[in-house]
Amino acid sequence: MKNKKVNFIDWGLIDYQQAWEKQEAIFAETVNLKIKIRNREVAAGVDEEEDIPTPNYLIFCEHPHVYTLGKSGKPEHLLLDEQGLKEKNAVYYPINRGGDITYHGPGQIVGYPILDLDNFFTDIHLYLRTLEEAVILTLADFGLTAGRYPGYTGVWFDADNEKARKICAMGVRCSRWVTMHGFALNVNTDLDYFNNMIPCGIDDKDVTSIKRELGHEVDINEVKKILKHHISVLFGMEML
Repeated sequence: MKNKKVNFIDWGLIDYQQAWEKQEAIFAETVNLKIKIRNREVAAGVDEEEDIPTPNYLIFCEHPHVYTLGKSGKPEHLLLDEQGLKEKNAVYYPINRGGDITYHGPGQIVGYPILDLDNFFTDIHLYLRTLEEAVILTLADFGLTAGRYPGYTGVWFDADNEKARKICAMGVRCSRWVTMHGFALNVNTDLDYFNNMIPCGIDDKDVTSIKRELGHEVDINEVKKILKHHISVLFGMEML
């Protein structure tokens, strides 16, 4: 039977390396469980995989200033050298998600869904579009009209004209339909840090935040609450 129960965890402000290691541990445990059960089925002569009640997690957190580079990214898209990183009190990690370079920092909701998509739907494109939709609906609850930029992941404002600006970046990893990494939604983020990179390899578009769009700070915990709700509804989750 498919398991749509999802363990929700808020790690608060956490070092990126520490969060990455914790993610990897949960991810590996889930993948290994699927492999173990499948091997047992093969040994028993079962032709098709049965539904596996694997666990699911939705993790929210914030990170101290950090730049991360996905597998398809170019190191030169980070415009800071080692000394520049020290001056900005930031660190840099090449990592194993998809996508190019992105920035994480305080005032930004970073979401790490570690889901077995066999429990929901096995379509990575639908998975990304569903996460985008949750962010779009969340922004709408704050009176902001956002959408998608054809050909790119993430959530944007005015994607159809020269004022296009990105508010949410996405980059995921998926193995045996288990996901990790996820999305970063700028809430009260210090946008100056985006000037030190070519965001997601796109050098002619702006980056924004809820604070910038509304002209004032918002309660990040309220944004988390609303975003969590929309993700839960769209995926049909039972949030624990």
